[in-house]
Amino acid sequence: MRNATVAHVMTTTVRTARPAMPIKDLARSLARYGLSALPVLDADDRVVGMVSERDLLSKQARPLTDPARWWQRRRTRAEVRRARGDTVGDVMTAPALTIRPTALLAEAADLMVRHEVKHLPVLDDGRLVGVISRGDLVRRFLRSDADMRRTVVEEVFVHILLADANAVRVSVDHGIVVLAGQLQRRSEVEIAERLVRRMDGVVDVTNELVYALDDGGVNDRPPVLHRR
Repeated sequence: MRNATVAHVMTTTVRTARPAMPIKDLARSLARYGLSALPVLDADDRVVGMVSERDLLSKQARPLTDPARWWQRRRTRAEVRRARGDTVGDVMTAPALTIRPTALLAEAADLMVRHEVKHLPVLDDGRLVGVISRGDLVRRFLRSDADMRRTVVEEVFVHILLADANAVRVSVDHGIVVLAGQLQRRSEVEIAERLVRRMDGVVDVTNELVYALDDGGVNDRPPVLHRR
């Protein structure tokens, strides 16, 4: 079973900025193309930072231009630097947090949440090939219930576990998957739940599967009493 990767959902037509670009030109570019962030490239087309609407707002919200002090918090010093800047290079966030096109969407989501960013430049061997945003990830969760149910039955149960499709019942409602029916082994029941939980668009899984043979399973937890 293959989950979608960054390459499947990223934007491949990417507008960029240069460190020497004036702030006003950046604002015009963002407004003209309806964008909220741009990767910043150096003279060798390497990604050196990311500049966003937030960086511009930081400059507007902090009109005072007193120099940053060593004893200030790192974020405060960065805000002061942006407020005093006149070019993209002055206000951008650097270095840029990047991701590979082969990374799973879960990895991209984790990076965005942990580092509080909304966009990630996508690099392939150091070359910019796209940008992925939070919006791209959210749209992936709009996958239909019918499509998810079909993937669970055909890929998880039939293709991977080699189970009889008539022996299991799968229902999906607003991304919540319910698994029922009987498999041969306890380990198959546990593997099925693991695989379904990792599917794109799945919100939660209710596992009501039972098994005929307790082979010890694959989870480090007390065994569940099986029914016949």
